[in-house]
Amino acid sequence: MFEFLRNAPPFLFFTGKGGVGKTSLACASALALSEAGKRVLLVSTDPASNVGQVFSTAIGNRITPLVAVPGLHALEIDPQAAARDYRERIVGPVRGKLPERVVQSIEEQLSGACTTEIAAFDEFTALLTDPALHERFDHILFDTAPTGHTIRLLQLPGAWSDFLEHGKGDASCLGPLAGLDKQRHQYHAAVAALCDGAKTRLVLVARAQGSTLREVARTHAELAAIGMQLPHLVINGLFPEPAIQNDPLALALWQREQRALANMPTALARLPQSHLPLLGANLVGLAALRALCGAPVAMAQESGVVPHAQPELAAMIDELEGQGHGLVMLMGKGGVGKTTMAAAIALALAQRGHDVHLTTSDPAAHLGETLADEAPGLTVSRIDPEAETERYRAQVLASKGESLDEAGRALLEEDLRSPCTEEIAVFQAFSRIIREAGRRFVVMDTAPTGHTLLLLDATGAYHREVARQMGDKGLHFTTPMMQLQDPAQTKVLIVTLPEPTPVQEAAGLQADLRRAGIEPWGWLVNQVLPASVTAPLLRIRAAAQQPHLAAVTELCPRWAAVTVQPEEPVGAAALLALSHHA
Repeated sequence: MFEFLRNAPPFLFFTGKGGVGKTSLACASALALSEAGKRVLLVSTDPASNVGQVFSTAIGNRITPLVAVPGLHALEIDPQAAARDYRERIVGPVRGKLPERVVQSIEEQLSGACTTEIAAFDEFTALLTDPALHERFDHILFDTAPTGHTIRLLQLPGAWSDFLEHGKGDASCLGPLAGLDKQRHQYHAAVAALCDGAKTRLVLVARAQGSTLREVARTHAELAAIGMQLPHLVINGLFPEPAIQNDPLALALWQREQRALANMPTALARLPQSHLPLLGANLVGLAALRALCGAPVAMAQESGVVPHAQPELAAMIDELEGQGHGLVMLMGKGGVGKTTMAAAIALALAQRGHDVHLTTSDPAAHLGETLADEAPGLTVSRIDPEAETERYRAQVLASKGESLDEAGRALLEEDLRSPCTEEIAVFQAFSRIIREAGRRFVVMDTAPTGHTLLLLDATGAYHREVARQMGDKGLHFTTPMMQLQDPAQTKVLIVTLPEPTPVQEAAGLQADLRRAGIEPWGWLVNQVLPASVTAPLLRIRAAAQQPHLAAVTELCPRWAAVTVQPEEPVGAAALLALSHHA
């Protein structure tokens, strides 16, 4: 049994980036506890949940017994459905009673990612505080924990509804919080349970990659700030040293992971840890889950890799440069390599003689520092999220906060400390750069998916307001949303990995973009294993990638594969190697 399951409290929360194996680990933990005689409920709040697929059982938004595992039940919360219900509870009572303009304003406030996050929390706080469930189950395991931002907001005192009703609000998260007041006692009880080490254990799941470990360290700091202390860190998918077997790529991957572990952020290095090996097969079925727990299992039979046709990044760049300028915007979940892909494309365009501006809000600006003095024709900028956020906060406090009393200003200041505020501020800075795309290439590395969609909501609201004000005057205008929606001006590239969860999440992002009127131009599939690998473990994994590459071709005909590199793709030479024609 996993070390973090020893003396397990009633609640366990598993959190981590997409693709790190969080769901697999939660499922394996639920199986282990059930087979130890415990009554277990496994809850997923992942919009692309594959818990049912792992257990080969249809689950959905109801507590469902898993017949193959006595004592184990599962529940999949649908965050989007929860958000729709949540919005209707707030908007429904005032529809037809307030002016349509006011109703539309409320709906706009409730259209972002914060509403979805809070609505999902609204669903599972009932699980944390329901005495009947606690009698029925010994343990409740949650796949995807709440963020520190959500918990901090729920801890706030004060009457949010009164604050909004008197028109004092109108910042990033106050709208979603309008419906919380009636259940405040339940939320307080839920937050208290989350911060009680005797009741709740947080499991941080990561891979041995520098960027992933830095992000997990930020998550740890955010949750520690609101009282969730001493989590357990799981480093998943470590390449086993015995599996190298004289394969140069296998050796390079093992060495990269060892360096990442040696340079782990200090705050993480102090935590209790478990290290789990990379397995050859996708973790579907009870045998695979038991293997993750350490049970002996026969390795999947090695088979010849029949590679799916893999278009090159170089060919995609050939297409991109046809117009001579434009905005190239890379989107995707954290950890899929957006920053690296953005830098590789920008450097390749500059090497071909184009004037290029690469911009990023990545806190780890090593790519910008590496490229700044080595690439003629390439301008590299890093938007400082902290500086932009402070500028935005000062602007909002000077305008919205000027007429507020002390309590109202305190609420507004707290709201302006949310991650939503940072992303809106960063997008304002991006918007200033977007205008350059009419005369040069602008390659933009965006924030992680959920935050990016929130920004697009904000941009859409700005677009509609400008259109409303300018439409009757017959004036020509262009808003950032109009530019994002114009394929002649903007090429949106979705970055993913050839694995089940990242591909599902990328497909969801594509659907969300299309609802916003933005058609993705292409996909980039990063970390594809070449057919030339010789180590049996890598050959098995390369074969397992092929169905996901085939799925990408169905989702987007224009795509390119970027193969796993022996060395970290940092610096001009390594980045250019990603975009060379074979």
